[in-house]
Amino acid sequence: MAKKQFKAESKRLLEMMINSIYTQREIFLRELISNASDAIDKIYYKALADDNLVFDKDNYYVKITADQANRTLVISDTGIGMTKDELENNLGIIAKSGSLAFKKENEAKDGHNIIGQFGVGFYSAFMVADEITVISKPLGSDEAFKWESKGADGYTIEPAEKAAVGTEITLKIKPNTEDDNYDEFLEQYRLKAIVKKYSDFIRYPIKMDITGKRPKEGEENEFEDYTEEQTVNSMIPIWRKNKSELKSEDYENFYQEKRYGFDKPLKHIHVSADGAVVYNAILFIPENTPFDYYTKEYEKGLELYANGVLIMNKCADLLPDYFSFVKGMVDSEDLSLNISREMLQHDRQLTLIAKNIKSKIKSGLQSLLKDEREKYETFYKAFGRQLKFGVYSDYGANKDLLQDLLLFTSSREKKLVTLDEYVSGMPEEQKFIYYATGESIERIEKLPQTEMVADKGYEILYFTDDIDEFAIKMLMSYKEKEFKSVSSGDLGIDSEDKPSEAEENEYKELFEQMKTILADKVKNVKASKRLKTHPVCLSAEGELSIEMEKVLKAMPGSGDVQADKVLEINVNHEVFGALKKAYGQDQEKLSLYTHLLYNQALLIEGLPVQDPVEFTNDICKIMV
Repeated sequence: MAKKQFKAESKRLLEMMINSIYTQREIFLRELISNASDAIDKIYYKALADDNLVFDKDNYYVKITADQANRTLVISDTGIGMTKDELENNLGIIAKSGSLAFKKENEAKDGHNIIGQFGVGFYSAFMVADEITVISKPLGSDEAFKWESKGADGYTIEPAEKAAVGTEITLKIKPNTEDDNYDEFLEQYRLKAIVKKYSDFIRYPIKMDITGKRPKEGEENEFEDYTEEQTVNSMIPIWRKNKSELKSEDYENFYQEKRYGFDKPLKHIHVSADGAVVYNAILFIPENTPFDYYTKEYEKGLELYANGVLIMNKCADLLPDYFSFVKGMVDSEDLSLNISREMLQHDRQLTLIAKNIKSKIKSGLQSLLKDEREKYETFYKAFGRQLKFGVYSDYGANKDLLQDLLLFTSSREKKLVTLDEYVSGMPEEQKFIYYATGESIERIEKLPQTEMVADKGYEILYFTDDIDEFAIKMLMSYKEKEFKSVSSGDLGIDSEDKPSEAEENEYKELFEQMKTILADKVKNVKASKRLKTHPVCLSAEGELSIEMEKVLKAMPGSGDVQADKVLEINVNHEVFGALKKAYGQDQEKLSLYTHLLYNQALLIEGLPVQDPVEFTNDICKIMV
């Protein structure tokens, strides 16, 4: 029997494929099962056109048999089989796909779609096998043939005996090496796990002989080994069932089975799209933040299936970063896959699916916010920070999409409110959406800068996340109302208590002197228009606020970032009388008071005092 050689280009492709195309050896089983499923599908299509051919689904299956003693793994099917010429053409010429040719001749109907398209998946078995034997008997023939190969050296084809129609593939599993454990592909539990991972939703039964232990009949405390044939795949994926058939418990069980998280999902979104692109998806909004969520190690993405076969564990392209918390899967018939079926080619179909999913997630979150507020707030406490990053990132490109999903603590309501709820409750004369920043709500409530806004009865949004103010700066306004920090230079509020223009001119020289004393520490010193009971505070001019300065300074490589600080003095406070007296009589005391008030303002803002020793010495000076 003469050995036939692979064509030179096929030989090179085989060597390349085994060494580099597939990144995980376990993929070989997915490929062989997909080919077996295709072979059964081909009988199904023939039965559609041939009234004499009856397709009884109960007669069709894939069987996996491992023999540890002889180191063989057999994958057999009851599919259409291959003739001698088909063995020659499909297995002798690498990358010539019989499934692709069949698919072109028989366009998929009734929800069945041929999986294999490239004709290289079969050869992935050489990653784990030294030798592959294929015995196949085609439908409508009494002849069977055996194809056999040890890899790139070539193959043989000869007549064989086989009772039933179908194909039987026998892999001679490689021996273990110091670095590689091939025994795993002969172990029952490992094979079953691979099937569940990649081929759980193949539409035909995948059978294995499963061994176990059971109590021995008539014998107490004695057990016996037994073996029984079991179907190890689910066959009907949950996403292809009618939504009316499913309950919340079904989705929660699926979430747990797929190990999307150890929590209970707050919401599921079941999508069945049948338009420009056809796909099914089940998306979950988790309850808890994964331990590594806000780290570089976290990997976003949805499971991606092509016709029920898992192609990617985490397809990052299906989720924008701001929705990276979403778990779930997508199954499509319209994807363009690369040769290994492990990666996607970026095409219009993928872009359309991703765009559609983004819209579905947004709608799902809005529904949760509207109808299940408590659940939404639970979600927001876990992932709201990510939404705010989404508003800030990409130069605010996604702010319109995300702004209605944001929540902030309200000074009036003492709970989380939306921007729409804030604006809806604004008095007619209120010009701005006011906010205050700080490390905690308790600290913000004590800020002197909030006094005037609070006294006017205006609501203040409390920002306690370091990303909050950056996101709001990117939004700039909401429903034509600008955002205004309570620490900004002009609050846009008229007050009877604010200093008159004459008073400001009267104290101008004093404030100039104080500014000179503080040198480059402040941009300006002025009479405050916002303080009522407190003697002093800091405000900022320009786009960079004091809170933003703190955040940026905490980042590595930020350099000497400085907000343009303004020291504001309450001219109606009794401390101001001491300042005026010192200005007219004792310049040294004026310097002492100025530094004390500046350091007091720093402490109120949560900023470090630049020279604690000098500060404590200044306190001692006023005590003697």
